[in-house]
Amino acid sequence: MKKPIQPVTMSDLATADAPDGVPFAETIDAPASSEAGSEPLNLDAVMRIPVTIQVVLGSASMQVANLMKLRRGAVVQLDHRVGEPVDVVVNGRIVARGEVVIVEDDASRFGVSLTEIVGLQSKFAE
Repeated sequence: MKKPIQPVTMSDLATADAPDGVPFAETIDAPASSEAGSEPLNLDAVMRIPVTIQVVLGSASMQVANLMKLRRGAVVQLDHRVGEPVDVVVNGRIVARGEVVIVEDDASRFGVSLTEIVGLQSKFAE
């Protein structure tokens, strides 16, 4: 039986501790070097790099001839169903899944409530 998915927030990720107790968001082990006792690298510079996040509602496959017939008002049927999780993609890699929600502060905008961080558990288990 599958374990239920626990909601994970970005602040949860920022405060998650590595097995050695050092928060992941603050430091990372330096590459192996000949110097004993090397200090961990500070990730502040990396954390400020902007990335583009895409939310994929679904996809479809069709022949070019059918694509050329599309007009305003046409409906393209996607492979995801209503209520299924959407994929959150960063740099072409799925990093999370979530549910589409309406943003509380601005009802004219959609957002994504993250329900699963993809591959996070296996990465920490190593």
